[in-house]
Amino acid sequence: MNQAFYEAVEDNPVIAAVKNMEGLEVCCSSEDIRVIFILFGDICSIGGIVERVKSSGKTAMVHLDLIQGLSAKEVAVEFLKKTTKADGIITTKAALIRKAQEFGMATVLRFFLIDSMALENIEKQQYSIKPDFIEVLPGVMPKVIQKIKRKSGIPIIAGGLIQDKESVMAALSAGAVSVSTTNQEVWFM
Repeated sequence: MNQAFYEAVEDNPVIAAVKNMEGLEVCCSSEDIRVIFILFGDICSIGGIVERVKSSGKTAMVHLDLIQGLSAKEVAVEFLKKTTKADGIITTKAALIRKAQEFGMATVLRFFLIDSMALENIEKQQYSIKPDFIEVLPGVMPKVIQKIKRKSGIPIIAGGLIQDKESVMAALSAGAVSVSTTNQEVWFM
């Protein structure tokens, strides 16, 4: 477990997920936000985006699958590690989680829960990969969060469709350690 990342999430369970520079600037200017999920950028801009996050004293987690110009290959993790100061990655790809772990980066394995097969996939993968966190989307399913928490033992981040305090509280009460959201109103509740 990446202890620094875990402590940052524990300290403030609302993670700001940013999808543009405007949102990034709001996050970097806030003393309340400790962790930023970077959901945008390209191979040319990601270094500067991560540098902005780090210069504001925050944890930078890059959603590798969403960075234009990077492939879903392990070399993308190596590129990120060697050319930026990113603290970790978010991805849906198990091989990228393994590679990031080799580099000592924090890891979030993201799952889209669209049916019972996707839920079973979490159970299968979490035993072989052991990411620092599992992020489940949509995050507004308390019963499913409870089930995953019971079975996995890996801290859960609830993401997707978190739009109000009620959604945040339901996810946290169900066992998620935090929520991630692009909704700026939720960042500052």
